Amino acid sequence: MRRTIHAARYLPDPIYRRKISRQRNKGESLHVLRRDLHYVQQGTIVRPHLQDQTEQAWCLTLLTNAVITWTTEYYGKAIGTLRDQGRDIGDELLSFIAPGRRENINSFGFISVDIEDELAKLVEGWRPLRPTTVNEAGTTFMLAP
Repeated sequence: MRRTIHAARYLPDPIYRRKISRQRNKGESLHVLRRDLHYVQQGTIVRPHLQDQTEQAWCLTLLTNAVITWTTEYYGKAIGTLRDQGRDIGDELLSFIAPGRRENINSFGFISVDIEDELAKLVEGWRPLRPTTVNEAGTTFMLAP
């Protein structure tokens, strides 16, 4: 009965279908992020003991939450900067943002970081945003690497 009611609501309403599709895409992007963060074992938990499996799962959760928090903070900063520049970014557009992005993560290789140089780049405790021209209409900000 519930499936029938859901199908009757879902099929004729294109706005509701788009809303469901957006939420599903956000969930899928989160799964892809977790798989990419755990790519060494292709997303499988390989430890034989329950305690080790639990620790491995908690580490993946902690890492995923750290990436999402970092991304969310910088999305907020980028949106605030665009609004300060006079760009019209309504709250309804924010529902399209999914913090499960992974383009800003280097999953392979090593990164050498000059700590003093990176600290010198901070502006009020934040890394600077990278401006990127999208089209003639204006400038959009990308997340800092």
